[in-house]
Amino acid sequence: MSDIPAIGAFAIVPSNDLPRAIPFWERLGFTRTGGSHEYIIMTGWGCEVHLIQAGSGPWRVPADHNPFGVFIRTPDVATIAARVDDLIIRPGGVLRHRDWGLYEVGIAGPDGLLVRIGWPSSLVRA
Repeated sequence: MSDIPAIGAFAIVPSNDLPRAIPFWERLGFTRTGGSHEYIIMTGWGCEVHLIQAGSGPWRVPADHNPFGVFIRTPDVATIAARVDDLIIRPGGVLRHRDWGLYEVGIAGPDGLLVRIGWPSSLVRA
């Protein structure tokens, strides 16, 4: 990791089972680059995701519906989708060009987290 942090916004994702969430993000191609026991910083594909152990209050992840989601914008959509083919949300989340102009895939993450990975269709090489 560079001594100079990247400019940007990064998701803080609560998880009911933080130790189980880490291998999910590693499968997507992220590596742990910082944090502590209950706050993990994962870096990959030019971005960061911060993971926190869920508890009570605002960081609680409801069992019936996870309201959180993460979008990863990268030209490596197909590469990541191939790494986690068994986690692709089917039928709707399969890798394809969407009406809204993104080449995109939907992945089922820990605790029902929606992870979408995409890149502008206009920039995808045929």
